[in-house]
Amino acid sequence: MTDRSLVTGGAGFIGSHLVDRLVAMGHQVVVLDNLSTGRWENLAQVMGEVELVEGDIRDTELCRKVSRGCRAVFHQAALGSVPRSIEDPATTHEVNATGTVNMLRAAREEGVERFVFASSSSVYGDTPVLPKVESMRPLPLSPYASSKLACEAYCMAFAAVYGLGVVSLRYFNVFGPRQSPQGPYAAVIPRFFERLSEGRPVVIYGDGNQTRDFTFVENAVSANILAAERASEVSGQVFNVATASRVSINTLYREIAALFEVDCPPEYLPARPGDVLHSQADISLAERMLSYQPKVGLQEGLRRIREGWR
Repeated sequence: MTDRSLVTGGAGFIGSHLVDRLVAMGHQVVVLDNLSTGRWENLAQVMGEVELVEGDIRDTELCRKVSRGCRAVFHQAALGSVPRSIEDPATTHEVNATGTVNMLRAAREEGVERFVFASSSSVYGDTPVLPKVESMRPLPLSPYASSKLACEAYCMAFAAVYGLGVVSLRYFNVFGPRQSPQGPYAAVIPRFFERLSEGRPVVIYGDGNQTRDFTFVENAVSANILAAERASEVSGQVFNVATASRVSINTLYREIAALFEVDCPPEYLPARPGDVLHSQADISLAERMLSYQPKVGLQEGLRRIREGWR
């Protein structure tokens, strides 16, 4: 594969794990991050081995500059969170959709061969059919989901019109170390860990029977590497990145509470707008065309987080 790679959002949760893997593989790595949610501390273990650039994907000239000399771009940078997108759809669109077009343009103009885009399972919306298959009609329920779907469409267009080797990966609830529990938009697993580690009750929106396909971060990193390796063969395609299993939020709570050996009954609040009820992926396409295999399941992933919890 390439010897020089760019990771946008590389100081963030998934991006920093991807940087770790690329460095271990012997790549020269450039990291672009505006530090709105990422932290350089996430890259402490490879500091000095990677080139760090603080900046924003809305800066078109900077996008070109950091893409120069790279053969692969792993585009992880985004403004996440369904609730945040509902509060501020314009900024979500500006960062996610326009920022992705900026990166695609930069990649094309600078001769990048392989471009892997981090999409989201949220594009499927709340269709009752399970598991979710890539060929299903997307039904986004939030501005965040809509922005990710728009990005996928741009990726397909750049593959078709410009011949750029582009692959989109639909992440299903990725979790793991370095995922922040802070702020109103934090993901459920780090929030549960933080509250239960302090002996406080967790907050569950809805009745807790909603289900998710939780995917350990190492699985997502492997999917990115495989997608980049095969980008020319599968250019323009979209793949689910998940474990093909699902668990309820109530069960997730019980699993994490058992790790801390605490018994704090959850506090239930009304369901949030834009949240889907059930999510589970069909990963057969990724298995067949990318040779993707999830190696770490939910319980093992939770155990690893617990071992490293402060």
